[in-house]
Amino acid sequence: MKIIVNGREEEVATGTTVRELIERLDLARTACAAEVNKRLVPRREHESRTLSEGDVIELVSLVGGG
Repeated sequence: MKIIVNGREEEVATGTTVRELIERLDLARTACAAEVNKRLVPRREHESRTLSEGDVIELVSLVGGG
């Protein structure tokens, strides 16, 4: 199915969760906030929140440094 992630179209399997998407994009090792269709998905729901065709996802990771 097709979704939009940070403004780019992505193809993912039906039933993909927010957590699986984060892992697929190699963001699992960092603190990552997720928003689906302009609604924040709490971290505790990342493993249970499945994505649907046409969802718009924004992922933001925190980067440290100086």
